[in-house]
Amino acid sequence: MALDTTVQEKINHWLNGNYDAESKAEIQQMLDEGKETELTDAFYKDLEFGTGGLRGIMGVGANRVNKYTFGAATQGFSNHLLKTYPNEQIKVAIAHDCRNNSDTFAKMVAEVFSANGIYVYFFEGLRPTPELSYAVRELGCHGGVVLTASHNPKEYNGYKAYGPDGGQLIAPNDVSVMNEVRSITDVSDIKFGGSWDNIEKIGKEIDDKYLDELLALSISQDAIKRQKDMKIVFSPIHGTGGVLVPPVLKKFGFENVILVEEQMVYDGNFPTVIYPNPEEREALTMALKKAEETGADLVMATDPDADRVGIAVRNTSDEVVLLNGNQAAVLLLHYMLTAWEKAGKLDGNQYVVKTIVTSYLLDKIAESKGVDCYNTLTGFKWIGAIMTQMEGKKTFIAGGEESYGYLVGEHARDKDAIVSCAMIAEMAAYYKDQGSSLYEALVSIYEEYGFYKEKLVAITKKGKSGAEEIQAMLAGYRNAPPTELGGSKVVTIKDYKSGISKDLASGEESKMDLPSSNVLQFFTADGSIISARPSGTEPKIKFYCSVKEDLDNAESVDMVEAELDAKLERIMSDLGV
Repeated sequence: MALDTTVQEKINHWLNGNYDAESKAEIQQMLDEGKETELTDAFYKDLEFGTGGLRGIMGVGANRVNKYTFGAATQGFSNHLLKTYPNEQIKVAIAHDCRNNSDTFAKMVAEVFSANGIYVYFFEGLRPTPELSYAVRELGCHGGVVLTASHNPKEYNGYKAYGPDGGQLIAPNDVSVMNEVRSITDVSDIKFGGSWDNIEKIGKEIDDKYLDELLALSISQDAIKRQKDMKIVFSPIHGTGGVLVPPVLKKFGFENVILVEEQMVYDGNFPTVIYPNPEEREALTMALKKAEETGADLVMATDPDADRVGIAVRNTSDEVVLLNGNQAAVLLLHYMLTAWEKAGKLDGNQYVVKTIVTSYLLDKIAESKGVDCYNTLTGFKWIGAIMTQMEGKKTFIAGGEESYGYLVGEHARDKDAIVSCAMIAEMAAYYKDQGSSLYEALVSIYEEYGFYKEKLVAITKKGKSGAEEIQAMLAGYRNAPPTELGGSKVVTIKDYKSGISKDLASGEESKMDLPSSNVLQFFTADGSIISARPSGTEPKIKFYCSVKEDLDNAESVDMVEAELDAKLERIMSDLGV
C-alpha cells in the first residue's frame, strides 16, 4: 500500500533534516523493506499529552519516544516556562525510573533545560514519581519532569511534566506547552547539550525530608508497636519502589518485611513478569508465592515508577486474595475518615477526592462522615488540580482512583505508592491489633454501606486504525445509547465531551462543571454505573462497570458477590463487550 501523504512528508522531513545518521538509516531500512504499517504508526501523528503526559513506544518517528520527541517536549516546556516567568530564575526538578534509556533521556532533558538558562535539580539515581512531585514543591520549582512509562510494557517510555504545584500539567498549561512544541518545526530549534554548571544533583537530603513528611501522617503508632512483627511481603517489580518502600516501612516501625529479592533488581526489561502492572495478578505471582511460603498477612507490589500499588490480604479461610483498586481505596479512605472522626478532627472543613470511574461507595462513606467528596475526571492530575484549588481553604485527607493510585496527605500532587504502602501496612496492623483483618474490615464496610462490586474491561485497538475504531465505538454509543443494562432501565446519561447530563425520564438536561473529556456514563434505575472512555496513555477503550446490592450479614458475602458478578456479565453483554 502507498503511504499517506502526511506520513510521507514527515518521513521526508526526518530523512532530510538534521537528525542523526542512525535514525535516518533505520527509517530507510523500513522503507526498503516495505514496512508501511510500522512507518505509518511511527509518523502518522505527533506524540501528545494524555492523562499520563507523553508516552509511547521507543523508536524513530514523530509518534515514537526518542531524543528528538523528548527534546522537542523539553524545548517546548522551556519556552513555556520562559514566557510564563520572564523575570525569574526558573528552576525545575528531574527524576527518572528504571526503564531502558530513562537515565539517558533524563540527562538529555536536563541538558536542554540547562541550555535554556533554567536551573535543574537532578535526582542522582532513579526515584519514585511521587517524590518528584514532592521535590517540585519542597524546592520551590516552577516545573518538573519524570521520565517513566508507569506500568506499560518494556518497549515504552514516557515524559510526565509537572507545574509549580507539583501536579501534572492541565489546561491551559498543557495546551500551551504542546503549542510551543508544535511551533518547533526543525530539530535545530532544540537546544541540545547544555552545560552541567547549573544542574545540581539531589538525593538523600530530599529522601529524608520526604520520609519524615510521610511518618507524620501515621495515626496508629501504638498498634504498629504491638504488631511490629506482622509479616509483610513487598515487591517493587524491578522498579523504583525498591528505593523508598523498605525504608518507609522501617521508619513506620515494621520489622518483618519480606522482600521478593528477584524483583528487587532494577531492570527495564522486567524479566520476571509479562507486564510490570500491579493491576494484573500475573505481576504479583512471585510475591503471592512468597506470602504462601512465609504465612504473610499482607502483600504489596508497586509499579515501575512507584505511584501505584497492588495488594493482597488473607480472607477468613486464610487464603491470600487480591484486592482491586476500588477496594483498596475504600479501605484506605474509610480508615482515614474514621480515624479523623474518632479524634474529633472532622469539622466540615475536610474533603476527599476521587475520579468519576472510581467506586461511588467512597461518596457514600464520605457523606456519612460529613466530609465533602469531589468527583473529577480520570487521571490523578485532576485530583491534584482540585487539591491546588482548595489549598488554604479546606484540608485534604486522602484521594484515590480505581487504577490502584492513592494519596494520603498534602505533601504531593500525584498518586503516591510510597505513602500508600506505609498506610496500608498501618491499616493492616491496626485491624490485626483489633483481632480483625483488612478483609474483614472490607466486608464490614459492605454490611454498613452496601456491597459495591466493580469491573474493568479494556479492549486494545492498536495503531491509526485502532484509534479510529475506538472513536467509532464511542460515536455509536452516543448516537444510539442503550436503554437498558443488566435488566435495569438507563435513567441518566452523562456525556463529559459535551458536558451535558440528561435525565431520560423528564428529558431535562443540566451542565456539568468539569473540563470536556471523551467519556460517557450510563446510570441505571438499580444503581449500576457504566462508564466508557478511551485511555489517554494506551491504545485501549475502557469500560468501567459498578453494581451494588445490600449485604445483610458477612456469611452471605460469597452469595451476594456471585449475584453481582452475574449482573456485571449481563451488563457487559448488553454493551456488546
